[in-house]
Amino acid sequence: MVTIRKRTKGNEEFYYLEHSIRKGEVLEKKEKYLGKEIPKNIEEVKKEFFHDIFKERWHKTLDAIKQTFSKEYRAMPKSAQEKYLEHFMIKFTYDTNRIEGSTLNLHDTANLLKDGISPPNKPIRDIKETEAHKRIFYEMLNYKKDISLTEVLYWHKMLFEDSDKEIAGKIRKHQVAIAGADVELPLPVEVPILFDEFFKWYHKEKKKLHPVELAALVHLKFVSIHPFTDGNGRISRLLMNFVLQKNKYPMLNIQYTNRAAYYRALERSQKTKREYIFVQYIIKRYIAAYKKRTMY
Repeated sequence: MVTIRKRTKGNEEFYYLEHSIRKGEVLEKKEKYLGKEIPKNIEEVKKEFFHDIFKERWHKTLDAIKQTFSKEYRAMPKSAQEKYLEHFMIKFTYDTNRIEGSTLNLHDTANLLKDGISPPNKPIRDIKETEAHKRIFYEMLNYKKDISLTEVLYWHKMLFEDSDKEIAGKIRKHQVAIAGADVELPLPVEVPILFDEFFKWYHKEKKKLHPVELAALVHLKFVSIHPFTDGNGRISRLLMNFVLQKNKYPMLNIQYTNRAAYYRALERSQKTKREYIFVQYIIKRYIAAYKKRTMY
């Protein structure tokens, strides 16, 4: 629990935030200096302070996951590596498309992407976009440069070129809304400016932030711009995994069964402008997905 502490030096009073963390037998204290007065936005300051402690606490676990995964992956024969990536691709493609309303189940997706067997009585659009997502996934894995507007537009064009050519690879020129969410999205005229700010932010911060935090923020910031008529969630989750795999961290799949908590964290971050809410959600999901790969 974060508490406010007052200290007196001479005739002056100073305020600090304090939080204690137990590490085995040791109780470690973290502090943040507030000044001579308690800030008016003290609750927000408390939450930011707690988030900084949260990140520091879990960095060791995240890095242990990377080390263990990298060691195991390098030890695999090439055929096993290909099998692992194929398995992840199928599950990732199923879940990311299902979140966005695809009618294909996991069995349909596996048959289609492994054996080329199209499921009967399913919308052709769902089939085409499932096949397209597989192509983009492998394109992402083999892409050696860093993310750019050109590449993002190319991925979006690939996703929709066989199902909706009218929107494929094109930034929206109209206002959009998220069904069931009370979030105000940027106006069309704002999108190019926000895109420019997004890439400037990314290139400035990519060497400073922890890769898992960076991946979460890339997802959040991109989907909050909502630059396309459709496909914003899928492209943002691809970008998140691009950042993870580029930094040699295992990729993360947001499961369809966890969509309610995922949407809740996303919407809360967007509405309150508190990015740490979504970052904490992604870090917790990441550790839960790979906890067997670390002793921490």
